[in-house]
Amino acid sequence: QVQLVESGGGLVQAGDSLRLACAASEFTFSAYNMGWFRQVPGKEREFVAGISWNGGNTKYADSVKGRFTISRDNAKNTLYLQMNSLKPADTSVYYCAKGPPYCTGDGCYDSTVFTSWGQGTQVTVSA
Repeated sequence: QVQLVESGGGLVQAGDSLRLACAASEFTFSAYNMGWFRQVPGKEREFVAGISWNGGNTKYADSVKGRFTISRDNAKNTLYLQMNSLKPADTSVYYCAKGPPYCTGDGCYDSTVFTSWGQGTQVTVSA
């Protein structure tokens, strides 16, 4: 059973930074693309960032490009999301997700190819 456990969320002010972490277990983490998504009540889950199995390729939503950085440590089975210059619009529940194995190309970050999700961590940014 795939396990993804997010941590690092919290309440911050606009302009602050946070780093989210996702501890992965029960699968070969280093073989799979991974991603971060976010969702606010009443809205669809939104892609935030994705990373290839070896960290060599990343993709970002336009809304976070230049402010957020996705990374991974395959030795620690951990996915990260460094969030800088946070805005109130970034307020959401953030989810870690397991993508396809050894995938290249833009289709690798479509939400439909992510098969397992964590429980989410709340990020709240005050103005």
